[in-house]
Amino acid sequence: MSSMHRPLILDAARTPFGRYRGGLSGVRVDDLAALPITELLRRHQVDPARVEDVLLGNTNGAGEENRDVGRMAALLAGLPPTVPGVAVNRLCASGGEAIVQAGRTLAMGDAELLVAGGVEGMSRAPFVVARPDKPFPDRLEQASTALGWRLVNPRMRSEWTVPLGRAAEDVAVALGITREQMDVYALRSHRRASAAWDAGVHDGFAFPVQLRDGTAVRRDESVRPETSLERLARLASAFSESGPVTAGNSSSLNDGAAAVLMGTESVADDLGIPPLGEILGSAVTADEPHRFTLTPVTAIRKLLTRLKISGDDVDLWEINEAFAAMALSVLHHLPEVDREKVNVHGGAIAYGHPLGASMPRVIIDLCRHLRARGGGLGIAAACVGVGQGMAIAVRV
Repeated sequence: MSSMHRPLILDAARTPFGRYRGGLSGVRVDDLAALPITELLRRHQVDPARVEDVLLGNTNGAGEENRDVGRMAALLAGLPPTVPGVAVNRLCASGGEAIVQAGRTLAMGDAELLVAGGVEGMSRAPFVVARPDKPFPDRLEQASTALGWRLVNPRMRSEWTVPLGRAAEDVAVALGITREQMDVYALRSHRRASAAWDAGVHDGFAFPVQLRDGTAVRRDESVRPETSLERLARLASAFSESGPVTAGNSSSLNDGAAAVLMGTESVADDLGIPPLGEILGSAVTADEPHRFTLTPVTAIRKLLTRLKISGDDVDLWEINEAFAAMALSVLHHLPEVDREKVNVHGGAIAYGHPLGASMPRVIIDLCRHLRARGGGLGIAAACVGVGQGMAIAVRV
């Protein structure tokens, strides 16, 4: 067996996250996935043939991803046909899973240079039609593949398959979390994200995407610097008649892609790239599907135990904000976490949630924010539909 190596994040690039049917909706998903790979290799003039595998997280897989978007993106990015590629799916944590799998590959000595990351083109998610059980059916069962459950197995328990926002709402309400608290949290996310963009925090990570009409998408399109508590309060309930979860305190549907260059210390030295960070470990956990918003809690606790550290040892946290209801539910169960160390430059309620690309954004933002503070230890976490959770520790 090969000796162990430290799995290093060397650099990363991402597209801005386009809003649903927004600036990136005219870009094919496989082309979108190729863009940050091309950008990374351009920045560092890496010989494309030196990349040993491309691992991309993707949730849909039903459309232009063509089942294996990792392979498609590698070819479209101009990597030689000899470079393999794989698609990884753990729903909202798919891109994180791709990064973890790349880290394990490096640690085992099975590769020295990899590309990991994720992509989602939610605007371009196709509709699917179930194959009928009988010839000449009276009707066809059609479903959107953009988000949530589709073609549900009737054996699944009904409480498991409620809409994600409704499940998040039910958990939060049971914990006593109010609509006002959710809106305040959402406003925090937008204000911090807007300020981060204005301050150049994302320079060197997010790059502009040139469109065929000569325009470019330069910033995350779902960030709303103009929003206010008054505006948020006027929004209708999204998942129940008078529930606290609204479009304003939820993440949005988005298009985006991120790529992460990962390698060993010897490769970093050879390429002259000071690493962004090191993957220290990860943990995945699961619960009943309708309690998915609480799974980051168990994943974080499992990871802390595995690394033999406490929450006090963590310098920064990034928790993917699927819903304010979800983020506040997680923090309710982790009272030891200093909220001022969580999502210091905003989260997915503002930036958006292009499923496969979301956790790479969270992980790299965490590394970059730690570096800006002189280094430290951070944990990135995400809830996952169908009742899973993931947490990843990095050191900068």
